[in-house]
Amino acid sequence: MKIGVRILIFCMLIISCKEQVQDTSLNEGIWRVELEVMDNQLLPFNLKVNKGENGEYIMKILNADEVIEVDEIKIFGDSIIMQTPVFEGYLAGTFTNSLITGSFVKESLDRIVPFKAVYGEEERFSIKNSSKKNVSGIWETYFSPHTDDGYLGKGIFLQEDNKVTGTFRTTTGDYRYLDGVVDGDSLKLSAFDGAHAFLFTAKVTDSSMNGIFYSGNHFKEPFIASRNEGFDLPSPDSLTFIKEGYDQLAFEFPNINGVTVSLADDQFKDKVVIVQLMGTWCPNCLDETKFLVNYLEQNSNEDVAIIGLAFESAKTKEKAIKAIERLTDRIGVKYPILLAQYGSYDKAEAQKKLPMLNHVLSYPTTIFIDKKGDVRKIHTGFNGPATGDKFLEFKKEFNGFIEQLLQE
Repeated sequence: MKIGVRILIFCMLIISCKEQVQDTSLNEGIWRVELEVMDNQLLPFNLKVNKGENGEYIMKILNADEVIEVDEIKIFGDSIIMQTPVFEGYLAGTFTNSLITGSFVKESLDRIVPFKAVYGEEERFSIKNSSKKNVSGIWETYFSPHTDDGYLGKGIFLQEDNKVTGTFRTTTGDYRYLDGVVDGDSLKLSAFDGAHAFLFTAKVTDSSMNGIFYSGNHFKEPFIASRNEGFDLPSPDSLTFIKEGYDQLAFEFPNINGVTVSLADDQFKDKVVIVQLMGTWCPNCLDETKFLVNYLEQNSNEDVAIIGLAFESAKTKEKAIKAIERLTDRIGVKYPILLAQYGSYDKAEAQKKLPMLNHVLSYPTTIFIDKKGDVRKIHTGFNGPATGDKFLEFKKEFNGFIEQLLQE
């Protein structure tokens, strides 16, 4: 797989060095993109292509209510590279005015997923039958059931005719803006954001689901679900905690300029501090980062400090730092993000860097520290905008808890 990634990048670079006259342009409008995942399944998403005032292409990835603008696009002759915002993943291939073929590439993980994009096809999933079931509501879900790797989820869906939108929440975050259909008694949902490519397929009855969750072309697992309007997940504030024998959180990591930063530094003294365990590769972390950036813009209180600890998949320190710089520039992050780990975001290794925690269960994990330096709460995962009311509930609780800590 490593050789494949390198060959693809090499070929694109060779193409970029040739002087070619581009006599083909991409049609403007809606395209349907299909990624080839496992079991001969196709993961579709919609792409809108437009041209700006200067003739440059601007693309938008569409997932239900989510719109992701892609403005880093390079064209060399009949070859194209579409770099998704913030994340390292990119789509690279060759094109005509109505067809693009190529691969979705994530270099740090040595992953290549073939894709095809066709102009003018607006249906995300083709529908052969009218829906026989309606999946609107709450679903108690078990991924990899009856195994040591099993975990809980909460399906939240809204169906209108055949069309379905919603998400699965888990204790570590949500599975993005899922967009799909019920075709007869078959549920099909997908999401693509430049970091993760998710496909869910299931057979449904009035009260049950039995399906498969695909992540790109490298992972799949079964899931089952039952309708349960009263179901909820364990509290995200109860899963991670400071172990006995430790009083406070402590760490020393370098910032992007190589300067070591510690919680003991004067800039954090006598302040309410929010420590964010995150990674630039992580969509839920991106959601939280946008939330924190927005919070600071609306609440310019000098007694509140935020610090990010980045656990990066990039194979070198230099690439990890570039990824942090890219996130900072694209999102407008004003708080420091330290490089805690690179080459892997393995959670067991991350926990070794923070031995006072019982475990690192999720990216992001958010640690709230009061003015005395005591850890008051640890929140596992993040309920992003795709979770609707849960996101609004989190926002209200966050603001209230910070205000409480400031008044102490």
